[in-house]
Amino acid sequence: QVQLVESGGGLVQPGGSLRLSCAASGSIFSINLMAWYRQAPGKERELVATITSDGSTVYADSVKGRFTISRDNAKNTVYLQMNSLKPEDTAVYYCYADVIVDDPWRKSSLYWGQGTQVTVSS
Repeated sequence: QVQLVESGGGLVQPGGSLRLSCAASGSIFSINLMAWYRQAPGKERELVATITSDGSTVYADSVKGRFTISRDNAKNTVYLQMNSLKPEDTAVYYCYADVIVDDPWRKSSLYWGQGTQVTVSS
């Protein structure tokens, strides 16, 4: 019913920047929380940043001051601007959304994107 599609990953040198996008589509009435998670090889998936529908944000300590999460509610899209990238930021980045599905029940359901690889290396 709902799909999340990420884009914008790639290979970047340390100190560089990337901008990730995640577009939600399908039977969407509204979207509550949207977030970015990441998973490095051999590690558990960890929260990177969250943003509510009214724009309130939370960041992991490891990315504060370097990453910025934002969203366009009209486009059902969330972004992650990543600056001053470090090798330890290398991971698969996943988009997450708490969606109110546009059906007679209007219940909240959680969705994940397929992930996009970010590699920071010289």
